Amino acid sequence: METKTTFIAYLRISKEKKGTQGLSEEGQLRAVQSFVDSRGGQILEVFCEIESGKNNKRPELLKAIAKSKATGATLVIAKLDRLSRNAHFTMALKESGVDFIAADMPEANTFMIGIMALVAQQERDFISQRTKAALQSKRERGWVPAFRDNVGEGGRSRGRETIRQNALSNPVNTTAGAFA
Repeated sequence: METKTTFIAYLRISKEKKGTQGLSEEGQLRAVQSFVDSRGGQILEVFCEIESGKNNKRPELLKAIAKSKATGATLVIAKLDRLSRNAHFTMALKESGVDFIAADMPEANTFMIGIMALVAQQERDFISQRTKAALQSKRERGWVPAFRDNVGEGGRSRGRETIRQNALSNPVNTTAGAFA
């Protein structure tokens, strides 16, 4: 009886709102499933998390790696940059003995993975630069981030005053005072 090749799938979404802008969970799962099907394999378990590729502290990835090691399954990802946008992290994983494969380039060797990991890291840096430039441009046109209005004692003070004004103008409160 022929045994199927087994896989542990890992999906990473950069941010919650990225579901429609980037590689969504569904899109990544389709790519991974298509690859596994082409190999006559079977996905044992799927791990997914919402996290930046810059952050290497990812509990779901650690679980996926542990499950891969425990079962002897190959870790499969849709694209290499879904694993990490940190070249050192990717190469350390490659050297750790965990078998992993990117569905979009399944024949990649260590050399190719190293180059693609560096490209992913460079793209992360470009994304950061573009974001900072866009925010600076908005600031120059007078934009102030909303979250900054609520930081510090000034924001807390404004919050307390808003609550007080809302309480004073609430008809239920003014009516209740008439019966006192």
